[in-house]
Amino acid sequence: MWNEGRGHASVVVERGVRFESPLVGVQDLMQAHQAAASKYFRLNERPFLELVNLRGDLDDAAFVSAVQSVLGCRPPAKANTVAQGNGCDVLWLGPDEWLVRSHEARAATLETKLRVAFDGAYAAAVNVGSGYTVVEASGERVRDVLSRGCPLDLHPHVFARGQCAQSHFFKASIVLIPTGENAFEIIVRRSFADYFCRILLDAAAPLMS
Repeated sequence: MWNEGRGHASVVVERGVRFESPLVGVQDLMQAHQAAASKYFRLNERPFLELVNLRGDLDDAAFVSAVQSVLGCRPPAKANTVAQGNGCDVLWLGPDEWLVRSHEARAATLETKLRVAFDGAYAAAVNVGSGYTVVEASGERVRDVLSRGCPLDLHPHVFARGQCAQSHFFKASIVLIPTGENAFEIIVRRSFADYFCRILLDAAAPLMS
């Protein structure tokens, strides 16, 4: 049974096992942020999205065909771009590495499906969802907020929808994905999630009014 809630730490119960999102320790902080809604900046968690690290060779026809059969798209060949699949996106991380991110919270199935499809191919798929979480940052000043701790050029003419990049926000490693003119999804490691949330909201505080 899935119980996903945007904007606060959530819980999922699967086969009688209870899982908490990585932001459970800052639930009160997130709820206070949500209560003080601002058009300039807003932070929501998207917990329990399926994340699969994908490795393979784009010159290997068997690998590409297997990915297409499961995800509905080819892994992107162009650096720092995103390919849209069936219910998921495939993010370029390197010449032979990608990250598959589901659009909605769901039970982990992609790893198994990819491994079955890879039978005989030199490729790998590893479910890394338990080690990360995804947050959504949006608002009229979201790029200003992110620029306070991220060294990337975030101007919409330079970094826009259809792209992605690995970077950092202060000391937290992130994968940054523009999802709209004033919206981003950010993938952050579980071990940094609490720190990331606190420092991001602290960076946003002077710009929210």
